[in-house]
Amino acid sequence: MIYQKQFFKDTTTVAVGTFFILVAILVFTQGINLLGRAADGRVAAEAVAALIGFWTLGMTPLLLVLTAYISILTVLARYWRDSEMSVWLASGLGLRHWLRPVFAFTLPLAVLVAVMQLAVLPWAELRSREYAEILKQKQNLSLVEAGVFRELGRKNGRIYFVETFNPDQGQMRNLFLREQHPDGSDSVIFAQSGHFDLNDGTRKLVLEQGYRYRGSAGKGDFEQISFERLSLAIAAAPALTDPISHRRTLPTSALFANPAPKYRAELMWRISLPFTVLLLGWLAVPLSYTNPRSGASYHVLTAAGFFLLYQNGLTLLRDAVEDGKIPFWAGLLPMHLLMAACAVILLRMRTMPAQPFFRALKQALRP
Repeated sequence: MIYQKQFFKDTTTVAVGTFFILVAILVFTQGINLLGRAADGRVAAEAVAALIGFWTLGMTPLLLVLTAYISILTVLARYWRDSEMSVWLASGLGLRHWLRPVFAFTLPLAVLVAVMQLAVLPWAELRSREYAEILKQKQNLSLVEAGVFRELGRKNGRIYFVETFNPDQGQMRNLFLREQHPDGSDSVIFAQSGHFDLNDGTRKLVLEQGYRYRGSAGKGDFEQISFERLSLAIAAAPALTDPISHRRTLPTSALFANPAPKYRAELMWRISLPFTVLLLGWLAVPLSYTNPRSGASYHVLTAAGFFLLYQNGLTLLRDAVEDGKIPFWAGLLPMHLLMAACAVILLRMRTMPAQPFFRALKQALRP
């Protein structure tokens, strides 16, 4: 029908613009955050673009949910403001006739969200964590700079100096290192070469062909030790983790086969988001009502309240499933059933003549 084609055209146009605006805002804010961390040395500068890409991909399903909701609300609210919906109702057609075109618009988005949640995002999360592990292993090398005194770790009072550094091979030449001990003594180490090493999840600075002097300044009790190879553990180095062990990286088929609460919670979240696209689309039909005489912001605030209630409710139920307080189905169904009931009740209230809220609610609850 003509109204369906016009509705699809309007919502698609609004959805494309809304999605790109949301992506631009989130990429800008996350980019500023990562650039600040890169400036502090916590993230390698060359990794900023890749991390932004992985993060944006992970946020895409939620952005699609929000895009569909905003698009339907915006288009139908404009129909109300332009009196097109009044003409629709005067022709003897009800709001329930809008549920079918809304469903036709949200169904492809729900399928896309389902594919991303169930198949794409676990793979992307695994690649992201593997990339992060590689960056952890290279973090110390990215901070090495020849001719500059730097701190080795954050709690052991070690300061080192490198005369020359080959970033391709990771080799340092002519090293100087000073270390303070709890008893007040100092250690001074000179080495011809050195490199960072990773063994059993612990980062070490390996020094070769050098001397170590230990003692207290002014007491003349320094002792000299020559060494062929000396390994110094870096206490501040984070332990590496196995990327595949995280629940967000597991394939959906593995989640179905694992009864552990944390995997049940992850499965519940992956299944829930596609349903939110459909139910929020239906909920947007009665919430889009706009009365020019009462202002245009009331329906926006109400719609935002329902969205926050929906998402926060799903998050709380997911946490309850993860903690083992409720079973899987008790976490999956309640919020979806509640939103479906709200959509039906609000739709019945909106089709009634204007009357006080509680009276309309009482009539809408009647069978």
